[in-house]
Amino acid sequence: QSCTQKYIVKNYFYYYLFRFSAALGEEIFYITFLPFTYWNIDHSVSRRMIIVWSIVMYIGQVSKDILKWPRPLSPPVVKLEMRTNAEYGMPSTHAMAATAISFSFFIATMNQYKYPFELGLVAAFVFSTLVCLSRLYTGMHTVLDVIGGALISAVLLLLLYPAWDMIDHLLLTSPFCPLLSIVVPLVLCYNYPKLDYYSPTRGDTTTILGAAAGATVGFWLNNHYTAPVYASKSFQLGFPLMTSKMVVVLARFFVGILVVLLTRWLMKNVVLGVLGYWYKFPIRDLEARRRLEVEVPYKFITYSSVGFMATVIVPLLHELLGLQ
Repeated sequence: QSCTQKYIVKNYFYYYLFRFSAALGEEIFYITFLPFTYWNIDHSVSRRMIIVWSIVMYIGQVSKDILKWPRPLSPPVVKLEMRTNAEYGMPSTHAMAATAISFSFFIATMNQYKYPFELGLVAAFVFSTLVCLSRLYTGMHTVLDVIGGALISAVLLLLLYPAWDMIDHLLLTSPFCPLLSIVVPLVLCYNYPKLDYYSPTRGDTTTILGAAAGATVGFWLNNHYTAPVYASKSFQLGFPLMTSKMVVVLARFFVGILVVLLTRWLMKNVVLGVLGYWYKFPIRDLEARRRLEVEVPYKFITYSSVGFMATVIVPLLHELLGLQ
């Protein structure tokens, strides 16, 4: 059901705060924060966040389409978003992603960097809470959806934490890692739960798994051919607080994000062009792009290329430009 309600904003502080907070659980945040962590903070932290993020998000997206709990009715709520309205509500994947990313970042860094434990805990809690509240404010979820999403994410994080080091070691060293990193996500995407109508959940899941697959292959290649994690000290800049470091950090980020965005644009057009030629549909045909045989390969190839570029090519470019 489309959002056709008109509304008047009476409190612009809350409006912009929660609209911004909602964006922290979407692609624009993933495509900037996760690469930023890899380029500027710590490779091991980034790897663990991507592992947790991809697993949590896959389980959350699939759970939505299995449970099929509706979103809040409008009216009485006013829905401030359009794109995700076609999805089911329980659990809130915004809440799941925010909880997974903030607390996995906190857990992965608390023993590696010197900062007050309480400060890190409060920061993770505030970040996840703002995203959770934004889903209520925008009318996209019920309180139960949000609480359920946060709790499921917390449980998964607790279950995954003891296996972090083992999973990380296997992804870096196993000769089967590149093959499994591509095959397993593709199988999961092609066997995604079917719905009676189109929902963006399958496409979003393919985007997430594709990006994680490309990044994982990049981690493996880097460990074998560039900078072995277990043979030398892993790259670690730490939290950039000095002005001189900030200049390098910003330069590294803008160079990297430019490459990432160009890769996404180029691969999207190339892959859609090839699929359009193969399946005989115009590249701008939205209905054709939603078909399983088109949506999965186009999004998976596009975002796995983004993940690979971010972890392999961008660091090489940084080194070439003297930003390493």
